[in-house]
Amino acid sequence: MTRRYWVALGAFLLVAAATWVHPQWPVEQALHHSLTLVGLVALVWTQHRLRMPFSSFVLILIFLAVHTVAARWSYSFVPYDDWSQALFGARLSDVFGWRRNHFDRLVHLVYGACLAPVLWRLAVDRLHWRRGWAALAAVDVVLSTGALYELFEWGTALVLAPGMAEAYNGQQGDMFDPHKDMAIAVVGALLSLAITLAFSRRPASPRPPDVS
Repeated sequence: MTRRYWVALGAFLLVAAATWVHPQWPVEQALHHSLTLVGLVALVWTQHRLRMPFSSFVLILIFLAVHTVAARWSYSFVPYDDWSQALFGARLSDVFGWRRNHFDRLVHLVYGACLAPVLWRLAVDRLHWRRGWAALAAVDVVLSTGALYELFEWGTALVLAPGMAEAYNGQQGDMFDPHKDMAIAVVGALLSLAITLAFSRRPASPRPPDVS
């Protein structure tokens, strides 16, 4: 990896280290960071093998950073209302009438928005797929991996103690939480792919032979 890749990785590690200053729920945070570690190792390995563009590398780190911040407060207790109150003088929950902490929805949205362009670029540049098929495959992977993660959360609910399972899964009493999480990840993927397709350059068409 070149210097800018290492700088981006170092910035993420600083964010991750900062979230461990006086942790409130260290056990739950460590559980969430087990997946962070898996994702980070997979990112470095993939970069070593495929040499992803810097933009793709940064998009994955952005998602991991948002997930890391969410893990600091066990997803369900991220104090974004306090942040918005300090910055703008209003609480987001009061403005939008929210009755639950929606930071987990943001994480799923960012997951789809960050992963889909990376997968699209991989399919187009490495596998030489058509742009449309590459976009469809990217959305499919986002949806299928999101479903696998929800199945993983179901497994933790069966294995862990009820209190710890609720703290990890962060359903906050919403029986349709897995469905909404998967749906919003797909929304993020569709939005980011629409932007990617709009701004990506089509390959230049070959010029017809000169018959004059």
